Amino acid sequence: MFRVQGHVLPEHKSIGIALTYIYGIGVSRSKMILSKLWIDFEKKVKDLTDEEKKAIVDELKNYVLENDLRREVAAAIKRLKEIRAYRGLRHAMGLPVRGQKTRKNARTAKKLLGRSKVRPVLKK
Repeated sequence: MFRVQGHVLPEHKSIGIALTYIYGIGVSRSKMILSKLWIDFEKKVKDLTDEEKKAIVDELKNYVLENDLRREVAAAIKRLKEIRAYRGLRHAMGLPVRGQKTRKNARTAKKLLGRSKVRPVLKK
């Protein structure tokens, strides 16, 4: 059992994929970390030696991961909302932020919000 950042990595998966269970690590960052430590991407978690496990844990301390990363992302979104930026308003309304169209897609977001938040009713 290999526990990293509060996650138990599955024994039967390759270490390259198992590291992606940690928030903030994708496939590309996983490949970068493993190549830096000279560990094979396809090596199973159960086949790792104690030295390799220790090296992985030490390397992960150099990155902002899990709750710290979530806090940073939330703070960035909050800042956008406070300065009333367009992206912040889109976040606040729960609509697509990165320029996607909303006529045909984003129906789920609109449905979950209710019509009042997306299209406020004009009072006479």
